[in-house]
Amino acid sequence: MTRSYRVDDLVDFNVYPLDQTASPEYKVALSQAREQLQHDGCAVIKNLLRPTAVKIISQEIIARKQTTHFSTSSMNPYFHSTNNPAYPNHHPVNTFTERSSGFIPGDSWNSSLAIDVLFRSEALTAFIRDCLETQSVYCYADPLAGLTANILDPGQQFAWHFDTNEFAVTAMIDEADEGGLFEYVPMIRTPDDESFDRIQKVLDDDRSEVKTLELHAGDLQIFRGRHSLHRVTRVPTSSKPRHAAIFAYTAEPGVIGRVERTRQLFGRVLPAHEEAEQRRVRSDALID
Repeated sequence: MTRSYRVDDLVDFNVYPLDQTASPEYKVALSQAREQLQHDGCAVIKNLLRPTAVKIISQEIIARKQTTHFSTSSMNPYFHSTNNPAYPNHHPVNTFTERSSGFIPGDSWNSSLAIDVLFRSEALTAFIRDCLETQSVYCYADPLAGLTANILDPGQQFAWHFDTNEFAVTAMIDEADEGGLFEYVPMIRTPDDESFDRIQKVLDDDRSEVKTLELHAGDLQIFRGRHSLHRVTRVPTSSKPRHAAIFAYTAEPGVIGRVERTRQLFGRVLPAHEEAEQRRVRSDALID
């Protein structure tokens, strides 16, 4: 018999009362998250998930790990893998780094699973919206990239990159024994400035602006990844894998991902991606 989960089975409402927005506990958690996001575009809500929820979701990920699309490629921060002669050789557009990781696609999950219940929870979505101080937040409608799990097996890393979405939400499920650290450079670019010189310094191993974040099992991270350069460091070959649940949300309903990046991350596209590409309207002029 399939168990039916509620969000309060997964989140301890005594500590984080997502259903009581006027409570002191909710206001404290909200204030702390907003302060972190305003400071550097990254907030961590420590131990949001119950330990039992972490264990359940870990089992759900491991049970579907055979559906992971693993790929290894050399890419620039914009997910391009070929040299662009319009730019100098020593330039972020033409600086390529190994990306070796995998994603469990959205069509591997179903609505009975704890990971799906958490992703689509109105209480969690409302909390994220409040943290971001935005009018609306919708579950990413992409059938492959809306709800995913990022898999970093021993020896793998996720290279420096930018997201196509304004923000991303990650729940750490299984930590690596070592390595697998989240590193980022807060708000390094803006809609009006690509900041190529600063980005190139990071790619050349200048760590003066780099921040390192240790995420632990049960932590929830809200991150503005479109404007902040970020990566996950290599998981050593002696370590256990790193598993993280990725909850993608958008400010507008019905958003579908780009064809090129979808194929890179999942090895395939669906008719919905092809259709969305034909009617796509850019929200900014930043390189994707």
